[in-house]
Amino acid sequence: MKHLLLALQLIVALGILNVWLLRPCKATPFRGGDAKNMREEFAAYGLPFWFLCVIGALKVGLALAILASIWMPHLAQPAAGALGLLMLGAFGVHIKVRDPIQKALPSIAMLAMCAAIALL
Repeated sequence: MKHLLLALQLIVALGILNVWLLRPCKATPFRGGDAKNMREEFAAYGLPFWFLCVIGALKVGLALAILASIWMPHLAQPAAGALGLLMLGAFGVHIKVRDPIQKALPSIAMLAMCAAIALL
């Protein structure tokens, strides 16, 4: 079980850091609407730029907290729970703009992994 938890922590944390730090300006098949980058994606959801900044800071901070929880286990549950709530919001905005379910799959997968981290 310990190895599964470690794998989930690494997948979630590195996945979030990849999206928000390495790929925010790149097109992916998972971006909402017809967006080609993160800024366009938030605009497609009807969200202002400042909200992108807040969500980005929260997600990066929580991803770092999940990484830190490998050595400080008391951080795992609150960080994964908070990140899971943000993933629920991400799923919600995909539904709001009527994206096909394939575009929402990463948020659903991250939500499930965050729930598993919080429960393990």
